[in-house]
Amino acid sequence: MKSVLFLNCLGLLLSAASFSQPLVVDKSVAKALKKINPDDIKAHVQYLADDRLRGRMPGTEGYQLAVDYVVGKYTSLGVEPAGENGTYLQRVRLRRALPGRDASLISRNTRGGTDTLAYGTDFVVYPHPTAPQSAVEAPLVFAGFGISEPGLGFDDYAGLDAKGKIVVVVRGAPEKFPSTVAAHSQNTLTVLENAARHGAVGVVMGAAPSAARPGPAAELPNLDRGVYSVMGADGNVAVSRNYVSDQINLLAAIHADVLVRLFKDAGRELGPAVASAKGGTPASLDLGVTVRAAYQSSFQDFDSYNVVGRITGSDARLKEEYLVHSAHLDHVGVGKPVAGDSIYNGAHDNASGVASLLEIARVYSRLEEKPRRSVLLVMVTGEEMGLLGSGYFAKYPTVPARSIVADINTDMPTLIAPLLSAVALGAEHSTLKIPAANACQYLGIDLEADPEPGENRFVRSDQYSFVAQGIPALHVKYGNKTPSGENNLSRQVQSWRAKYYHQPQDGMDGVFDFEAGKTYVQLNFLIGYQVAQDPSRPVWNPGDFFGERFKSR
Repeated sequence: MKSVLFLNCLGLLLSAASFSQPLVVDKSVAKALKKINPDDIKAHVQYLADDRLRGRMPGTEGYQLAVDYVVGKYTSLGVEPAGENGTYLQRVRLRRALPGRDASLISRNTRGGTDTLAYGTDFVVYPHPTAPQSAVEAPLVFAGFGISEPGLGFDDYAGLDAKGKIVVVVRGAPEKFPSTVAAHSQNTLTVLENAARHGAVGVVMGAAPSAARPGPAAELPNLDRGVYSVMGADGNVAVSRNYVSDQINLLAAIHADVLVRLFKDAGRELGPAVASAKGGTPASLDLGVTVRAAYQSSFQDFDSYNVVGRITGSDARLKEEYLVHSAHLDHVGVGKPVAGDSIYNGAHDNASGVASLLEIARVYSRLEEKPRRSVLLVMVTGEEMGLLGSGYFAKYPTVPARSIVADINTDMPTLIAPLLSAVALGAEHSTLKIPAANACQYLGIDLEADPEPGENRFVRSDQYSFVAQGIPALHVKYGNKTPSGENNLSRQVQSWRAKYYHQPQDGMDGVFDFEAGKTYVQLNFLIGYQVAQDPSRPVWNPGDFFGERFKSR
């Protein structure tokens, strides 16, 4: 793995260096960058992570306080409104779908044996976003990872008849897939879309057994707080990460033990099948089982908002095009108490990203001459619900869709140590790798490959919503370099994440390095500023996976 990371990193750096020149910025830009004040970043985080905002859950008063705060800052910095109807706001109609407790899932094999599964222990069902009552009965087939990528030499559906059937998949991807492609391929929405293309009527996600995740329901997602989608004005689903159409009228998850049992009933073993798929050889099969499922869903609709500001460009032609800087404004609200605290403040996730974007806005406001291309500063809602606010904005932007040239996303930079190296997630897929490399070189920061490719970070933040609309995008995260020379920052971050990530402890009492925040703001600004200045739009690399996959959108 180390050699792969080294080669990926070397390729990224050499490729960028082959086409780029040392970055030179004028005195106005350099002066504005130096004026970034770590105390300003801290003040933003302090406000947004205060208990009074109660975790910034969309649809709550706390989230509205965060919206009002951003609008106030935009106004004071001279950022123009770029939302709907001359405001800073874009309305996002969210639907919370809740599962009923009486869901049933019964399997019947060819020998006449039946197995009635227990809800919450053996399986859970994702609520349907539009149908109060749902039922399906169909044969069960195993479709490996649920991936079809013939161009990469792998297709789980090759030779498998999935039409009118329910497909069982496990999360994963062949080892030969690049990390970003693997992350996209095992994304729930990608799996659902592929199943629908092959005629399936349902998808059941299983987990391969793991000694690291014991317990009767360790592999089952907790859906008690509901599943969210964005609803369009026509009453249909506009954006969702777990729904494609009524053709797929069952999305369920089953415990690893149930999956093992299904394989045994079919006279096969799960382990070798998964290992075969990991190695690049699909092991799909008909499980010889028919499943009957029925479940209920209930809905709660409410409004939330994206906050959109504009810095108008200085070039008569290029000002009609837009670079987007994005960050998510929401967090997860109030939940289960941990050590006596139930408010999930989200100081790092993502008050720090919002603070960074507000300071990027301040840098633009200080420039004597604005960049040639216009800049959109987009604070999105519903990231924690499945990238919903960014998904809605990228699909239905408040400016002409073709006018958006790139997105630079800012999400949980994890400001716990000096920022000596950075990872530009997604930059290797487009010409955005050039401004990323230039900015790192200018600031004396090493540009590295992702130290945690297994975390699937490329598809877990808002830049992915723009990629899915064919727009080149990247997301800057920490690298591995440390002042001590041990270069193990990812290990420190993993330890931090275990204690603070999505916990009430992610507040101002945690670890912060606001000087690193200043560097992070400088880095993100410089990447975006280069794009805003360059007369040429960023483009996907020739033959790139994502460029080819989403070019028609």
